[in-house]
Amino acid sequence: MNARHLLLASILALPLTGALPALADVPVPAAGQDTLIDAIKERGVLRVAAIGEFPWLPENTTGEGDRFSGPAWTLASEYANRLGVSIEIVDVSHETKVPILATGQADITIAPLAETPARMEVVDFITYSQSSLCLYGLADNPKLADVADVDGLDKSDVTIVYFTGTPPETWLPERFKNVETRAVTGSGANTPVEEIISGRADIATIDNVAWPQLEKSVPGLAVWPKGDGCLTSQEMAAPVGMAITKGHPVFLEWLNAVRDEMAPTLQAEEISIMKGE
Repeated sequence: MNARHLLLASILALPLTGALPALADVPVPAAGQDTLIDAIKERGVLRVAAIGEFPWLPENTTGEGDRFSGPAWTLASEYANRLGVSIEIVDVSHETKVPILATGQADITIAPLAETPARMEVVDFITYSQSSLCLYGLADNPKLADVADVDGLDKSDVTIVYFTGTPPETWLPERFKNVETRAVTGSGANTPVEEIISGRADIATIDNVAWPQLEKSVPGLAVWPKGDGCLTSQEMAAPVGMAITKGHPVFLEWLNAVRDEMAPTLQAEEISIMKGE
């Protein structure tokens, strides 16, 4: 496990209730320490590349209030506030949200980015969340009655279903050694819930961010990790963050330090959005 993953695990282990620790207000690096910080402060604007994505950066289409919300927006707003500048949104597509940094048209991409080796070669990440999987089945399935955690699903009489050609196809055989697996053709849905309801399979995979909506719309399901543990699942976890162009270590260190301070607030907001609260 690398340093980013250790940090992410520590962020996600923070409690969701109770008083949040007081922020230490990491000082902004002094003038002359980083050219990007100097340019932002001289301009008076932090230019953020953005495109809406649930639950990290939901877009507000009502025309009232901030255009975006979510942990990415909260963190970007905190950056701007501490730098003493305003935010300028630079609209991007999924294809341009990384390349735009190299052109200098944006200072930071707050469009949620999966941290991949290819992207890490051209940008530096500020990781604040993750995507991951949960597994679910019918709550009254007798095969699942005594299953307490994800490890308990690894039984020879359990069948796990997934959409063919998706990441779980290669992950499942590594994670589970005893279960039967079953591939079905993708339907455009997030998960093959029909296979579970019909009894053709016992367990299916689902993105953690999609579970709360499925739980509300389809009664009688059980999930692993159980309860809100699904929302912070570590199964097939992949870091998610924002990014700046390489070559600004002082700015990057400051961005990450502020992220560390904001971690409990960011996680609480993300959980609240996923649950529709």
